Amino acid sequence: MAELDTLDVIVLAAIFLGTVAYFTKGKYWAVTKDPYASSFAGANGAKAGKTRNIVEKMEESGKNCIIFYGSQTGTAEDYASRLAKEGKSRFGLETMVADLEDYDYDNLDAVPSDKVVMFVLATYGEGEPTDNAVDFTEFITGESPSFTLDNDPPLGNLNYVAFGLGNNTYEHYNSMVRNVDKALTAAGAHRIGEAGEGDDGAGTMEEDFLAWKDPMWTALAEKMGLEEREAVYEPIFGITDREGLTRDAPEVYLGEPNKTHLDGTPKGPFNAHNPYIAPIQKSTELFSVKDRNCLHMEIDISGSNLSYQTGDHIAVWPTNAGEEVDRFLEVFGLGSKRHNVISVKALEPTAKVPFPTPTTFDAIARYHMEICAPVSRQFIATLAAFAPDDESKAEMTKLGNDKDYFHSKVNAHCLNIARLLDVVGKGKKWSNVPFSALIEGVTKLQPRYYSISSSSLEQPKLISITAVVESQNLPGRGDPFRGVATNYLLALKEKQNGDPNPNPFGLTYEITGPRNRFDGIHVPVHVRHSNFKLPSDPTRPVIMVGPGTGVAPFRGFIRERKKMVENGQAVGKTILFFGCRKVDRRLLEAKQVLGDKFEIVLAFSREGSKKVYVQHRLKERAKEVNELLQQKAYFYVCGDAANMAREVNTVLAQILCGERGIPEEKAEEIVKQMRATNQYQEDVWS
Repeated sequence: MAELDTLDVIVLAAIFLGTVAYFTKGKYWAVTKDPYASSFAGANGAKAGKTRNIVEKMEESGKNCIIFYGSQTGTAEDYASRLAKEGKSRFGLETMVADLEDYDYDNLDAVPSDKVVMFVLATYGEGEPTDNAVDFTEFITGESPSFTLDNDPPLGNLNYVAFGLGNNTYEHYNSMVRNVDKALTAAGAHRIGEAGEGDDGAGTMEEDFLAWKDPMWTALAEKMGLEEREAVYEPIFGITDREGLTRDAPEVYLGEPNKTHLDGTPKGPFNAHNPYIAPIQKSTELFSVKDRNCLHMEIDISGSNLSYQTGDHIAVWPTNAGEEVDRFLEVFGLGSKRHNVISVKALEPTAKVPFPTPTTFDAIARYHMEICAPVSRQFIATLAAFAPDDESKAEMTKLGNDKDYFHSKVNAHCLNIARLLDVVGKGKKWSNVPFSALIEGVTKLQPRYYSISSSSLEQPKLISITAVVESQNLPGRGDPFRGVATNYLLALKEKQNGDPNPNPFGLTYEITGPRNRFDGIHVPVHVRHSNFKLPSDPTRPVIMVGPGTGVAPFRGFIRERKKMVENGQAVGKTILFFGCRKVDRRLLEAKQVLGDKFEIVLAFSREGSKKVYVQHRLKERAKEVNELLQQKAYFYVCGDAANMAREVNTVLAQILCGERGIPEEKAEEIVKQMRATNQYQEDVWS
């Protein structure tokens, strides 16, 4: 068993003193990464179709509108589904949703002009395509894409719509939709309406989407001669009671992601579609004060094909807390039916059932739905038709139509769908809501991503997570707002250590997994590789900037270099600019680990009357920072993107400007070039 040594205690305990950045959308704390990764989609779900030919697929299924999505967290996929639903119900379009990786693109030129192709594209990280959009992006933005026909211009017949999901705190904001839109236009395609851009960094993604789609529909209706009609709900999925089956039947999924897990013999490769049920070797609490906990967990991956490199991310596949599952099922009148076995079938050939069946209502709500996620105004408007009384219907309609009212009543209190309906209906059941509408309107439960805080050189088969548990008191709520995954991890930690006073909320997690097969203390995980890496030449100096929980990946970097020295390798100067609220003299002991090659520069944001942040310390060390950069030092930033990361970027340019006597524009260009060559790397969140 790996033990925490002096460096662990020094660096990790400092997280207690660090600033805690709150993740956008009220779902994650600072060490949690925006989970731009694949979801819990069942491996035995409906497939996209036998043909990879877009035109053939549209013709054989009778579709005149295809909505492609490039999605990593599931949000772009959700928007694509909503566009498909709305296009059919409002305008009679024959729509289908398609994963970009399921089709070839060389015959986009053969799509008839009386059909339309929509692209809903998320930008991941520093301007990168999502995993499922890599091939499409490389093809369409290449120098001369090779299409099937000899058209001039190549895509002269193609009518398309585009919407992007981005984050303005990143330099390459919405680069995916911008680059694809530019490439399509250059090839002669005709865009209908504006290319929309949603901004997760500003917290306006949902409103950006809603504001974009209405004028888009107007332009599309005019272009294609569509007539709007009164929208009537039409289910995409059929729900069938399986009265002959009980939840104990071996073929019934009780939360398993695919058949190998159902059979009790999960097989690799383990990845974003197939988690590894990993034992937690050790879990400790670095601090617990005023309802704030910081966990350190060591996860054993030795029994899998998984591997990682220092700087990568680990994905945790959480379950919803039983308390929230109970609330969700009760508000929809499903409490007494929670263990009834049902089958879910797509009612049209291009739709995908998002989880394995047959299954139960309880398993769907507990393992497959983001029942604690923020609610969209569009979904609220859909549910208004199924309200239990006229008063509730009027309130839902107002919430769906008035964004300011919606924000004050819903967003400000972080209400999930069940909590909102309970308030609006004043305790009445919403039993008229078709379960198919919930499958369509509630997104899939997503893995949560954490910076790995261990070194692969030191612990190749042991992955460390350092996470702050989310629990926040908000006005208008009788109980704290709690994060799904971090409270799940806390429950695992309390169970493993036999804590005498466990959190009652945590006791409602089904931590032993479906059919109690998570023997001992286990957690489903997979690894996502990152570009946030130490230089390949260990003698290069490194400068690391990370307030609070931003120190997590730098712990791995420090341990990596510590191990290198122990192995007799030479390493360059290593400086950590670390933001704290108070002085913790124990941090100074870290100098002993790597001697003069390692230094921690503390920023005490809560000591004295003047707050001092990491960017202030950078300025103070301007001469040394500049000298290290001239020695080709790598520069790393981890933490809050909206404030800290932007300010650090600005300060670095100011340092170059002042120390080298160059114009501001030239200094900014040098920083941009550092980014382009990976000499400047960020692992940041909103």
